[in-house]
Amino acid sequence: MLGVFGVNRYNVAMLKIGNLKLKSDLILAPMAGVSDLPFRMLNRKFGCELGFVEMLNCRSLNYKCRRTQEMLTSNSKDRPLGLQLLGCEPKFILKAVEILSKYKFDLLDFNAACPAKKVVRRGEGASLLKEPKKLHSLLKLVVGHSPVPVTLKIRIGWDKDSINAEEVALSAQDAGISALFIHGRTKQQGYSGGVDYQEIRKVKKVCGIPVIASGDIFSAELIKKMFTETGCDGVAVARGALGNPWIFMGSERPAINELTATMVEHLNGCVDFYGERIGVTVFRKFFSWYTKGLRKVHPLREQACHAKTKAEMADVIEICRTLTKQKAADIN
Repeated sequence: MLGVFGVNRYNVAMLKIGNLKLKSDLILAPMAGVSDLPFRMLNRKFGCELGFVEMLNCRSLNYKCRRTQEMLTSNSKDRPLGLQLLGCEPKFILKAVEILSKYKFDLLDFNAACPAKKVVRRGEGASLLKEPKKLHSLLKLVVGHSPVPVTLKIRIGWDKDSINAEEVALSAQDAGISALFIHGRTKQQGYSGGVDYQEIRKVKKVCGIPVIASGDIFSAELIKKMFTETGCDGVAVARGALGNPWIFMGSERPAINELTATMVEHLNGCVDFYGERIGVTVFRKFFSWYTKGLRKVHPLREQACHAKTKAEMADVIEICRTLTKQKAADIN
């Protein structure tokens, strides 16, 4: 089921990244602590075609970290699938690519965009925007050893006085990447302040490879704005998909019955994947995202945070459904 935007309304041809051909120009971006298998599979049902696993640290892959290996759990229906690498040391990056070659996936993204303090302190993520030559060298290494097309994720620069997205993009293209993901903010902005559509547009104009834009993709209107103002080839959806898989259909969140039915489906997916105890715990944060904007649900969020069994969480969801319907009836 491909949604309104999932048929390349804005592009003449399908989105092509190396040998990967996509019918949809909307991509589910990797999000730490969020992008697990149940989350990806739910979003695929609503029109998401390409989804990403959580960002993978190269050192953690080298050290066979159990959590990192768990993040790689997938299935035959979880395709096409992208993986994103975080690192800055050639020996660890090379070994990580070798380890990942044993898994089934379709795209390998290299992260030079993460603004987290602990990441940039290690010289990883957005820190690499300050070292374009080093980034170019690392990308050549990844491209030369990856079994699938390689892409790069960047921001427009480190801060407002060092915006260098065009330079980095051209250097990365020269290194052999197949597409560029770009977030329209600087590292110093984090996720605050406005998205700079014009900087993304400049990058699109100089690049000969697909450019996938991101930043404040919270609605169909903002998706359209990103395509229109930047001329990008695709849009990466991150926070806009939290509690809102309908964004891949180009529609608003539905009425309460459909909303809560989707919550139950997501809860079931979490429990099936993790087991009841962990699955319910994982779902708690999603309850808050699904109920964002609903009136007087704060007490229910408190209950959800203390739910320990699938039945308890399902009861909270049902209370949410009936309470919201009652309030709507009162208003009418």
